[in-house]
Amino acid sequence: MSTARHGEQSAFERIGGREGLNLLATRFYAIMSTRPDAAGIRAMHKADLGPIAESLSEFLMGWIGGPRDWFMREGRPCIMSLHRALPIGTSERDQWLACMNQAMAETVQDADLRAELEPAFFRIADAMRSR
Repeated sequence: MSTARHGEQSAFERIGGREGLNLLATRFYAIMSTRPDAAGIRAMHKADLGPIAESLSEFLMGWIGGPRDWFMREGRPCIMSLHRALPIGTSERDQWLACMNQAMAETVQDADLRAELEPAFFRIADAMRSR
């Protein structure tokens, strides 16, 4: 997901690099933990969200055009395989998107980047549906 044109900053740079993605992922899971309408997806996670927030940040880093460390780890299953066993339907997709859109609104200063990321996040979330 690289939206940079020649001479422009990459989406990774525009979001604030590693620090910006860490902030986004941490805020996403904090929102997910507090929104009553996200209880369905919160229940799919362990009590300690620290490791999954770190994993999301690393995934997003490679996906958005930064270092691809998450993708290069030996034995790393694909993102689709990680979610295949979970009961993800339209409701769960929409819960995830509501949390991500709120997290972006609170942490991503670049409004144009948020507008670019929203449909991309929709495509990812929709692809994760297993039912």
